[in-house]
Amino acid sequence: MKKIGLLTKIILAIGLGIVAGLIIPSSGIRLFATFNGLFGNFLGFVIPLIIIGFIAPGIGVMGKGAGKLLGVTTALAYASTVLAGLFAYFAATSLYPSLLSGQSLKNFENPEEALLKPFFQVEMPPIMGVMSALILAFIIGLGLAAIKGNTLQSVMNDFQSIIEKVIEKVIIPLLPVHIFGIFANMTHGGQVGTIMSVFAKVFVMVIILHIIYLVFQYTLAGTVSKTNPFKLMKEMLPAYFTALGTQSSASTIPVTLKHAKKLGVRSNVAEFSVPLLATIHLSGSTITLVSCSIAVLVLQGDATSFTLIFPFIAMLGITMIAAPGVPGGAVMAALGLLETMLNFDPTMLSLMIALYLAQDSFGTATNVTGDGAITVMADKLTQEKVNSSKMVKVS
Repeated sequence: MKKIGLLTKIILAIGLGIVAGLIIPSSGIRLFATFNGLFGNFLGFVIPLIIIGFIAPGIGVMGKGAGKLLGVTTALAYASTVLAGLFAYFAATSLYPSLLSGQSLKNFENPEEALLKPFFQVEMPPIMGVMSALILAFIIGLGLAAIKGNTLQSVMNDFQSIIEKVIEKVIIPLLPVHIFGIFANMTHGGQVGTIMSVFAKVFVMVIILHIIYLVFQYTLAGTVSKTNPFKLMKEMLPAYFTALGTQSSASTIPVTLKHAKKLGVRSNVAEFSVPLLATIHLSGSTITLVSCSIAVLVLQGDATSFTLIFPFIAMLGITMIAAPGVPGGAVMAALGLLETMLNFDPTMLSLMIALYLAQDSFGTATNVTGDGAITVMADKLTQEKVNSSKMVKVS
């Protein structure tokens, strides 16, 4: 029997949650609210560990690459990610006033007035604050890159593997249940109509933004390489559709690498850049995260501004380094920033997870397809600079 994908599970969870909210009595809703409280507290405990587990080993590995090519590829990837976030911000602030007019749930500020309380709660305080985790991750990562040691790098790689397993085996499988409970509770409280209307509008807008941004990336790549950008895009379509199914940049690397080489990129450059970009270039995910986070802020009734969102975008480009090759890795890595920089409460984080995961496969597909454009540009910008004998593969 074919395994049900995460996207299908999320859609089913939302649909069944709405139905359950209409027919299940309050006691049943409170049972799921209890699960949601426990799951939310566990997620809060894990967030600092996710930050350390993703960022520290990612920066450490990046510091051991191939000199100029590493610098050029990383700079292009970061610039692309930040530009994607800015593109999403200006699109959202331009379109949301009309698209989401009148759709606000200000009673999120007092969720007990609309959402049922759990039967009990278990406090799970994190071992450190999000900002402390970020600072510690940067210190460890930059230190690893500077000393070029292997012992601590190996420890951090193992720690990252543990966190990936926690996400893959615990958090991701339980997310549909969590989302089911959230939507059942919101339906019971009379809020689901607004939520679903926002979901539909944001989903369509994000897909359109992905396509426009890919055209922009390949226009730049085509200009630099003096090649028809649409021919370049067509060559990378297999990677796009593979990523739609895998929902993982890492799992799509073999296909991305194969077709990146067909773009005319030197083999050794492609073999270095594609695996690296799979962990540091998240333009599609950033478009989704920024669009969805602004939508949640609109639901909350909060004002958004460039001075609020730009630091969030700038940090996203760094925080999502080495997000694991599992569905939902990017939003997991971003939870700490959403909480500290945009002041998301647990209910808003739950909505954000649901919104993001419904579009995760499209964001991942945009990421890996954009990797081809970045690889072409990195190849041309370093064509006479890279000594192939000194290349180091990143995997």
